[in-house]
Amino acid sequence: MKKMTKFALTSLAAGVAFAALTSTAQAQEQWTMTTTWPENLDLIKIDQHWAELVNQLAGDEVQINFRAGGTLMPGTEVFDATETGAIQASGDWPGYWAGLNPAFSPLATTTSLFNGVDYLNWIQQWGGFELYQEIYGQYNMVYLPYGITNNESGFMGRTPIESIADLEGKRLRLSGRDQGRVLEELGGSQVTLAGGEVYQAIERGVIDAGEFSTPGVDFNAGFAEVAEYWATPGWHQSASVFGVMINKDAWDALSEETQAKLKTAAEATMAWSLSWSERESTEATQKFIDAGVTINQFSEEDLARIQEITNDVIVRGACEDSDHAKVYHSMITYLQEYAAWRDVTAPFNMSRTMDNLPSLEEIEACL
Repeated sequence: MKKMTKFALTSLAAGVAFAALTSTAQAQEQWTMTTTWPENLDLIKIDQHWAELVNQLAGDEVQINFRAGGTLMPGTEVFDATETGAIQASGDWPGYWAGLNPAFSPLATTTSLFNGVDYLNWIQQWGGFELYQEIYGQYNMVYLPYGITNNESGFMGRTPIESIADLEGKRLRLSGRDQGRVLEELGGSQVTLAGGEVYQAIERGVIDAGEFSTPGVDFNAGFAEVAEYWATPGWHQSASVFGVMINKDAWDALSEETQAKLKTAAEATMAWSLSWSERESTEATQKFIDAGVTINQFSEEDLARIQEITNDVIVRGACEDSDHAKVYHSMITYLQEYAAWRDVTAPFNMSRTMDNLPSLEEIEACL
C-alpha cells in the first residue's frame, strides 16, 4: 500500500511538472528578428547584443531567433515586413524611412545638433521615447531605441577636403534628407549609396568622398584601404540612434512584465553601445593614422557657417511637415532647458555648449 501511495504521489508530481513545462512551452512566444545590417558591418553587434540580452532576461516568455540582415529579405523590406507582422521585430536606423515620414530623420540623427549624450537625455527624460512611439505607432509598431553612437567619422576619400570651400562641386555619399540639403547649400551634391557600396565608390572614383558610420565601423569596412584623406568632424551626423521595430500585435501578446524586460534590455544595450562605439572609434582612429590617412579638421568658422545653414534647413523642413516640426520642437526645447545646467558646468559638461539654435518660435508657427 505504501509502495502504491509512493508511486501515485511520484506520478502526480511528474504529471504536474510535465503540465508546467507544457504550459511554459505553450506560453513562450517565438519571434523572428532581422536587421538592416549584414553580418560584415559592425553595427549588427548592437542588434545582437539586445537580442541576446532579451533571451537571457525573458527567454522563458519570449525567444528571439535573430537573423543577419539580407538572410531573410533585403534590408529595404524589413519595415514593411515588421509592420504587417510577417516578422515580429527588426533592428533599424530610423533615417532609412524618412521617405515615408520626414520625422524619421531627426529620430535617427541630426546635422550639427545633438551629440550622443543629448540623445540619451532626450530619449529617457525629455519626451523623446514617447515621440518614437507616436511616429512608429502610425505604422502598427512599437519602437525601442537601444543604440546610440556619437558623431560619425566624416568624409573619407582620395580628394583632400580641408574646408567647406572644398565641398564646392564635390560628389559625396551622404545619408539623410536634412544632411543632403545642408550639403547642397555648401555647393556639394549628395550621392545616395548603400553602406556596402561606399568602399567601391571611393575606390573607383564614383564619388569624391563618402561617409558611413563611426571610425570603428568604417575601418572594419576597409575604408583605410581606399581613402587617403579624412575630413572631420562628422557634422552631418552629430550622433545616431538605432533600435528595434516591433509589430504591435506581437508586442501586445506579451505580458506587461515581459514588455518591461524588453525595455530594460534596450536601456542596458543603449548604455553599452555608446561606450562600445567610443572605444572602437578611439582604436580605429589610431589605425587610420597608422595607415597613413591624412586627417583634416574643419575650422571653427566653417562649423559656425554649417550651423547657420543647418538651422535654416531645420526650420524649412519643420514647416513642410507637422511631425517633423514636433520632433525638432521637442529637441530644441530640451537644448534650451538643459543649457541652464549644461553651460555653468563647462568644461566638464556632457553636451555641446552652443548659443546658435534653430528658432523655436518659427518652428512653433509651423506646428
